[in-house]
Amino acid sequence: MGGIPWHKLAGVRAAPAGLTMTLTPDFPELAAIRLGYGLSPLAPPPADAAEVLASCVRAAIPDDPWTAALAGDAQISLSEARKAREEMTIPDDEFRAVTQKLNAERLAVLQRRVARAVAAPAGFGERLVQFWADHFTTVAQNPPQHLMAAAFVNEAIRPNLAGRFADLLFAAETHPMMLVYLNQNASFGPNSLFVRRRPERNLGLNENLAREIMELHTLGVGADYTQADVRELAELLTGLTWNPREGQHFRPQVAEPGAETVLGRRYSGKGTSGLDEIRRAMVDLARHPATAQHVARKLAVHFAADDPPPDLVRALAAVWQDTEGDLAQVYAVLATHPALAATFRHKARQPFDFLVASLRALGLDRAQVMAFDGPRINQSLWIPLAQMGQPFGRARGPDGWAEAADAWITPQMLSARIAWALQQPQRLTNDLPDPRAFLSEALGGTASERLIWAVPKAESAREGVAIVLASTDFNRR
Repeated sequence: MGGIPWHKLAGVRAAPAGLTMTLTPDFPELAAIRLGYGLSPLAPPPADAAEVLASCVRAAIPDDPWTAALAGDAQISLSEARKAREEMTIPDDEFRAVTQKLNAERLAVLQRRVARAVAAPAGFGERLVQFWADHFTTVAQNPPQHLMAAAFVNEAIRPNLAGRFADLLFAAETHPMMLVYLNQNASFGPNSLFVRRRPERNLGLNENLAREIMELHTLGVGADYTQADVRELAELLTGLTWNPREGQHFRPQVAEPGAETVLGRRYSGKGTSGLDEIRRAMVDLARHPATAQHVARKLAVHFAADDPPPDLVRALAAVWQDTEGDLAQVYAVLATHPALAATFRHKARQPFDFLVASLRALGLDRAQVMAFDGPRINQSLWIPLAQMGQPFGRARGPDGWAEAADAWITPQMLSARIAWALQQPQRLTNDLPDPRAFLSEALGGTASERLIWAVPKAESAREGVAIVLASTDFNRR
């Protein structure tokens, strides 16, 4: 690390004892740091809650070129190229060209996500995109699935970002990315015509999607539902499928015949569509009091504290129930609640948050991020995210990324953040800022006296910028 003492970067522990943190910031800086992706010298922080909430409307506009249909075409292209290589009908270099193009597109998905977050003035909307993409976790297993994951955000998350949770829920659960990830294509009604005609294949129900809908996406683990409810919901979902050549469709011959009862409510009359009854079940789950409590707490944990104030959770859940999951009104409670100030710096920035906040503090804009070539995306974004413990699009399981600070601030992961702070800023900007000016640009009036004392003592601009980016002040929000 270039001979820079570890203590200067890891929490600035060499400062004199007794120096204390500054007071909680005023609303603009509080909102930028807690609800958005941090401060930027290119734009003032949001002046009020209205500006914060307006960012949700902007973030709801899709801008990624990938759709489920195009991602399906990419999957077909890769499968055909792989088959042709095995049959020796195309040379290896032609197959490599196909895979290299897909890998470049995979990197570009991350690039566009970062660029949009860097450029978002208030940032709250883009933070919510990340929150909901994690709430409805899918895991990409190959480059075409990274493109499908981009389509998932573009088609399911963004358009429903500030609407009703029921619409977001239905769009997420029925999107091809979710169907593929949770093996819905392998779910067959045990008494369906398709299964009865193929007894030798031992086809049956796959409960993955139904279970995650109830355990993770709506009611929450421990809510008042049974295994029978999970199975009935899984039966209701049968027939819903996707493949790259036909797209998303409903196969009535695969659907379980008859009615299903979930949480005491009866769903029937699937007919040839099935989607109407599935949507009705999603609406009922979205309105359930357990869903209001579960998702309200999850929002509070993500934006306020790992152990959030009970009054914040209650306020969010109450508005959820009063409005039947009107997300815009739920966000308004979050953006104006005093718990945001009371829990300042109680949260550790996750790696994606850290990288975007760092780029914003360094004064990069969208055009500069979009100018990154493949190697720069790889070296400055893709690989660092993995080294910091958050490989893009590859959460460890359907429950998504951990929220607790100790999941992110470990010796190994902190070392990766320090290495990035030392190496990347000078590669991403023409001239490193003066560390004292950078301290103000990155943290405004929220810097601790300890950090204010340490930064001017840096022996170079490189060291001073790294001290700020690796500090406890910057890595917590």
